Amino acid sequence: MESTTPFEVNLPDVLAEVRQAFERYELALTSNQVEVLDELFLDAAETVRYGATENLLGFDEIRAFRVGRSPKNLMRVLRATVITTYGRDFAVANTEFTRDGEVRLGRQSHSWVRFSQGWRIVAAHVSWMDSGK
Repeated sequence: MESTTPFEVNLPDVLAEVRQAFERYELALTSNQVEVLDELFLDAAETVRYGATENLLGFDEIRAFRVGRSPKNLMRVLRATVITTYGRDFAVANTEFTRDGEVRLGRQSHSWVRFSQGWRIVAAHVSWMDSGK
C-alpha cells in the first residue's frame, strides 16, 4: 500500500537532532539552567506552556515562571519517551516521568519546530495522573 503522507517520518538525522535538543532540555530542566530553557522555547507571543498548576501564554509568561520557580526537587526519571519527527522541521516529544517522593505519574509533551536559530519548543504540556491509571 502506498503511503499518502506528504512527508517522511523519523528521518534518522532529524530524529537525532531533536533527541539531542530534547536531552539538552532535560538536563537544563533538572539542573535549573534557566538561560538554556529560555533558549529552547521559541521567543514568541504564540508559544504556550500548560503546566501542572499553571497556564502560560507567550514566552514572557514562560520566562517569568522559570525565573520564579523553586530550584528544589527538579530531578526526575524519564520513561516511555517517544520522539517523532515529521519531515525535516517539525517534531513531537512525549515522555512520562517519576520523582522521588511523588506517587503520581508525570507526563510531558513538546511540539518542536526547526527555525533558523535551531530547534525550539512552540508548545508544551505537563500534567500528573494517579499512578494506578
